[in-house]
Amino acid sequence: MNPRATWFWTGVAAAMFAFIFFVERSLHKPPEGPLKVLPGFQPAAVTSVQVLPKGQLEIRAERTNGLWQLALPFNYPAQGLSIEALLAALQQLTPATFIPAQELKNIRQADKKYGFEPPQTTVVLGQGDEQSFIHIGYRTAPGDQVFVQVVGIGEVYVVDADLLQLIPDKADAWRDTRLVDLKRFTFDRLMVTNAGKVFELQWNPTNKLWRMILPGWEPRADSDKVEEALHRLYGLRVEQFVSDDPKADLESFGLQAPDFSLALEQGTNLALLLEFGKSPTNNPGQLFARRGGQNTVVTVAKDSLAPWRASYEVFRDRHLVTLTGLPDLIEIQAQDSFSLQRQTNRSWRVVPQSLPGGFPADPALVDDFFASLTNLQVTGFPKDVVTTPDLPAWGLDTPTRRFALKTAATNAVTGPTNILIAQLDFGTNQDDKIFARRADESSIYTIKLADLQRLPVASWQMRDRQIWKFAEEDVARLLIHQDGKTREIIRKGPKSWSLAPGSQGIINDLALDEATHRLGDLAAAVWVDHGELDNARYGFSADDYRLSVELKNGQKLNVEIGGTAASGFPYAMTVLDGQPWVYEFPWGLYQFVQMYLTIPAYIH
Repeated sequence: MNPRATWFWTGVAAAMFAFIFFVERSLHKPPEGPLKVLPGFQPAAVTSVQVLPKGQLEIRAERTNGLWQLALPFNYPAQGLSIEALLAALQQLTPATFIPAQELKNIRQADKKYGFEPPQTTVVLGQGDEQSFIHIGYRTAPGDQVFVQVVGIGEVYVVDADLLQLIPDKADAWRDTRLVDLKRFTFDRLMVTNAGKVFELQWNPTNKLWRMILPGWEPRADSDKVEEALHRLYGLRVEQFVSDDPKADLESFGLQAPDFSLALEQGTNLALLLEFGKSPTNNPGQLFARRGGQNTVVTVAKDSLAPWRASYEVFRDRHLVTLTGLPDLIEIQAQDSFSLQRQTNRSWRVVPQSLPGGFPADPALVDDFFASLTNLQVTGFPKDVVTTPDLPAWGLDTPTRRFALKTAATNAVTGPTNILIAQLDFGTNQDDKIFARRADESSIYTIKLADLQRLPVASWQMRDRQIWKFAEEDVARLLIHQDGKTREIIRKGPKSWSLAPGSQGIINDLALDEATHRLGDLAAAVWVDHGELDNARYGFSADDYRLSVELKNGQKLNVEIGGTAASGFPYAMTVLDGQPWVYEFPWGLYQFVQMYLTIPAYIH
């Protein structure tokens, strides 16, 4: 055998013998039941944690108002979860075995042998005026356990070496890697300074919306975009901790006069200042940054800050109106003047100026109206500040359309009243762009003509589209007029029909029942016109198709079918409230009418 190999294995055997003789023979299993290294320890009572790694700088974290902050070797927000994880592990720390204090006295240089002279690491737990010192020694020979001693307690414990993963050897391990934890701050204003230009946002707790208070004309802010940008800021992580030197050359980082900064304020008090400089020469995708009141310079991802680095116009609200709740009243001036009034049962009523009683509004059309109104997108900002003499140039001195949205309120003196939420005026059409203005703002906007055309211009367009409603068992007879001929069909009972004397042809009882059932729920696809009509325009003539439904109570319901609309649907006309109303007849029902409710061509 090789002499060197012989000496090697002899040395290994001697080391193992020494470990067994001096260490393992001294180890004792803990008594029955759980034995805690720190009995009675309560993590919630800890106000400070110090870690003294051998040969490294002291690390100290302090808890104030439930938040952890590094105090040494520098002042910086700490990762609370990491510290809490260590405290939780110490609370549950249970030894696999231990060496009693009496036996330790019999072991020569025991502190040195187990790694406590000096300790490899010391953890100091502060609880008010009291402190607990925990020395961490060597790992055991296999390496999966470590010796631990609590100052003031004579025993040496052997615990799982996983504990070491929770104890940092450098303070960076406990730094909060978020640039900022916005939950730590209360703020209602944001001031952004970018290349010497400033804009400021303010939170309105009443309507839960952000608004710009700088620049001076106070344009509305897009609250969703502000919240999204804040969310990206909240998720912004430190890529690298660059310097903690209080005398660092800020000019080299572009932080002496920051490229841009973000200040969070509560009222007039500064809650947080974030400053951002230039990019590292070797990483253009990052920026140098630091927090006001701290020396630490870090790098962060540039892309996450893109909204804040742009112009204030990025945050301008491109919606012409934003609603946080439905209004109670909408006053509309267009082809005629009318209002939409919300009822106590959450339905709506159309009240034309010329018809005080009004008529029910179509629920789906009201929903479409609000969707179209709140989706009006600003396409341009022709002028930010206008005065009354400027308005004729945009056609806004006498608007072509006006929508005033109001909410009901009660005045202590005058009683019930309506408070204006927003008033939208629409002016001249130029290159398919409509000039628009809000009464509470000084700016002129443009929107697409097509978007404006989705809004109603007349009261009758909002009428409930339900023409009538009946059940097939309520029907007594059907009378069909077509091409100068007449056909009468009598309902005898369920799925039983017959032709009246003088009427000819073959009838399908089941199909007639189904057609009548569908006809009983007739609703206009789209309102087209009402009142005095140009019948020829819609294809109505004396020989047109007309259907009369006579109910058992004697009521007669009539519909006349005319020409074809641009949509491909047929025009239909019914008299409602003493006036003829033209609408597009629903296509599916029209197929049933053609198949089962017409007069065959062979009948004379």
